[in-house]
Amino acid sequence: MIGLGTWPMDDTEAGAAVLHAIDAGYRLIDTAENYRNEEGVGQAIARSPLARSELFVTTKFNAEWHSYDGVRTAWRHSIERLGLDYIDLLLIHWPNPAQGTYVDAYKGLAKLLSKGKVRAIGTSNFTQSQLTELMDATGVVPDVNQIQHSPLWMRAEDIAFHEQHGIFTQAWSPLGRGAVLDAEPVTAAATAHGVTSAQVVLRWNLQHGASPIPKSTDPERQAANLDVFSFELDAVQMAAIDALDGTGPAPADPMSFGH
Repeated sequence: MIGLGTWPMDDTEAGAAVLHAIDAGYRLIDTAENYRNEEGVGQAIARSPLARSELFVTTKFNAEWHSYDGVRTAWRHSIERLGLDYIDLLLIHWPNPAQGTYVDAYKGLAKLLSKGKVRAIGTSNFTQSQLTELMDATGVVPDVNQIQHSPLWMRAEDIAFHEQHGIFTQAWSPLGRGAVLDAEPVTAAATAHGVTSAQVVLRWNLQHGASPIPKSTDPERQAANLDVFSFELDAVQMAAIDALDGTGPAPADPMSFGH
């Protein structure tokens, strides 16, 4: 339910962070072609004493590969950089609607899934209408859609849509890029439960049905980020944190931003 994000680590930082994270108990590791750290992530996995089957590795590909055949090339490049035999979850990183080829890319993903080259497929930063377009065109439901989700950017309607269609929600920037950690409702809940502000916000994500993938290179912080299952925010605390929605900077716009 909680993964390790690796942006914006380089190969060296990612390698060290992933090794620490695996030791701390993480089993979900998230990377991407655009992060330029797949080699470091792969080297850490190779050095880990865990069996490959115990880890779940997610990566994402860029708009350059948004075609039926291009997706297989993107998959091959990631496999080579990661040094793995298979990828657990492969995502279209951004829809890039101006390019207009994300449906072709998704068809290519579905083909990889049918051939057993990946264990799951999905999207990152896709809107409800774009997800509907993919499902209508292929009959294949994305396993995951990653969205920017935190108390500053609540996405209740998107999460409800995901749940309706059987799409799992993952949250990137679940801590609001740190901007939410000093907010009064967050610090008050942290004091009440004897935990950190980051633990409160990660717990808030989970209780809203979003699996957070926070980035951290610090072993102590990584361990703390996993330790959020021994307490629960009550309805009053949740509502107070919910009220922070829209009080931060504008989120990334998937209709105009992407790579």
